Amino acid sequence: MVARIFRVRWFKRFLALVLGLLLGLGTAQLVSLAQDTPSVWEVGTEPAFPPFEMKDESTGDLVGFDIELMTAMAEAAGREIKFVALPFDGLIPALQSKTISAAISGMTITAERAQTIDFTRPYFKAGLAIAVKQSDDSIKTLDDLKGKRIAVAIGTTGAKKAAEVEGATISTFDNSPLALQELLNGRVDAVINDLPVTLYAIREANLQGLKIVGELVTEEYYGIAIPKNSDDLAAMNDALAAILQNGTYAEIYGRWFSAEPPELPLVAPALAEAGTAQGLAWGRLFQNLMRGAWITILLTAASFFFGLIGGAMVAFAMISPIKPLRWLCRIYVDFFRGTPMLVQLFMIYFGLPALFQSMGFDLSFNRIFAAILALSLNVAAYLAEILRGGIQSIDRGQWEAGESLAMNPVETMRYVIFPQAFRRILPPLGNEFITLIKDTSLAAVIGFEELFRQGQLTVATTYRAFEVYLAVAIVYLIMTSLASFAFKRLEAYMDPINRPKKAPKTPVPSAIGVSES
Repeated sequence: MVARIFRVRWFKRFLALVLGLLLGLGTAQLVSLAQDTPSVWEVGTEPAFPPFEMKDESTGDLVGFDIELMTAMAEAAGREIKFVALPFDGLIPALQSKTISAAISGMTITAERAQTIDFTRPYFKAGLAIAVKQSDDSIKTLDDLKGKRIAVAIGTTGAKKAAEVEGATISTFDNSPLALQELLNGRVDAVINDLPVTLYAIREANLQGLKIVGELVTEEYYGIAIPKNSDDLAAMNDALAAILQNGTYAEIYGRWFSAEPPELPLVAPALAEAGTAQGLAWGRLFQNLMRGAWITILLTAASFFFGLIGGAMVAFAMISPIKPLRWLCRIYVDFFRGTPMLVQLFMIYFGLPALFQSMGFDLSFNRIFAAILALSLNVAAYLAEILRGGIQSIDRGQWEAGESLAMNPVETMRYVIFPQAFRRILPPLGNEFITLIKDTSLAAVIGFEELFRQGQLTVATTYRAFEVYLAVAIVYLIMTSLASFAFKRLEAYMDPINRPKKAPKTPVPSAIGVSES
């Protein structure tokens, strides 16, 4: 018995020893693999900034000067690289949260940005320039832009420079191509943008009818942005120095710009200036968000009103006996429900004017008209299905009851069918209204300064993304909660069964027969 117990204990110890050796060897192998595998640089970029970064039309891959430069640097450093597509105004927040290793997107080195992120040594010399229409001879310098309409890309040094122009009306867009398209469509007088990007758009991207005026507004240097105190700073500077020395940089520069590269300093001159990121002023933020919320409310109310009228007309047409009309309305509903509202906004605001101008017609939409039109057409498609479903859910006997009372179809719809259908469609109508409040944020892509855009503009100057977007979310929550409460009260009021009953008034005792003593 004792021997058996001894053998069992010996076997358990032997098994534990073997498992320990295997685990030790496995761990060592994993550590060795981790050491042998090169670390990955996840680099954020805005893929709408040609010729620095853009999508190849044939393959869909990212190409451009910045892409080739960063790839060459990763190869020189013995690293792997992975590009992450982000909007330009989202690059610095992503670096602050350390969700990416670096960002390269023609980002100008400024003292303000250097307060929140770090930069490598400069890798490109550039500057801002003014673009106007070919027929415009009134604008030649920055002073000539006083009181003019200027388009810029949000969060750029061009936007900062435009804000200094006295009396100018500034429209902000998500990227430079949209700002240049705004100029081409005749809705602004000028664009302040990086010179290489503007030249590439005019020469290579077929944006005919534009020209560069005056000298460079500024002289700037681009840098690769990285999180504060990142361990990758030294590796990236060494890799950039290596490709500058071995001629790889000059080869890439010549391929994209057909010129010899200029001399680049070790430190950008802008970093010698005293500058800090603009602090977050809560009072000003509140004023901006309230201004944006008011525009959001106006957009929502106007779009829902016109959408309800259009939706009702489409719904009645879809239940009409006219077959071609039903098919036409079905195509309309399927198109606007089956395509993103963002695409519809771009088609109406940018696409239609460009199409008509190419045909010789001078057509240009006002921004608020285009936003309300796109939102209304989209909402009408959804409301049409809601109204149609509500009307067709009413029992056929209700129509027969109306006929028995000598009502014509219009009277039956008005007095019998629609009141019952309206009570049933109130909940989905409320949902659509609340959804529309949030969908108005898409109008920011056409330069509309509603609630979400006001938040973006604040983040672009303060780099306090979490606090600002939290405040924006709270304002949206307040608006949607108030709308939800209003629709619930309306549902209760329209419900004849569960409607709160008013207490009957207590009758006043009659004074007849009461004598005074």
